[in-house]
Amino acid sequence: MTYLLLILEPNGQRASRTETEGRAVYDRMLGFANDLQAKGLLLGAQSLSSHANASRVQVRAGRSSVLDGPFAEAKEMVGGFFLVDCKTREEAVALAAQCPAAEWCTVEVRSLAPCYET
Repeated sequence: MTYLLLILEPNGQRASRTETEGRAVYDRMLGFANDLQAKGLLLGAQSLSSHANASRVQVRAGRSSVLDGPFAEAKEMVGGFFLVDCKTREEAVALAAQCPAAEWCTVEVRSLAPCYET
């Protein structure tokens, strides 16, 4: 079954690091991705830029609106993801616990499913 390990970062966390610290964190995440790849579990992974560079789009009653970031009401932002193939939810949760980001962020584990399933 396919699971998404969604990295939820506290706002402002990236800005609190030096470039050297940020690169060290990124290298740890790359190492984690390489380990998942070597085990045949990784389907995809990406780091996302800050929500300061994001836009939110809505269409209501046929009219679209765009809100550019940063988003003041957000307490955290999606910093990236790992898409993994696991036999069980428990295996996906165990991988999330091994993810370096779990030390400074929240790693949310979600299975992929059609939107009509609850």
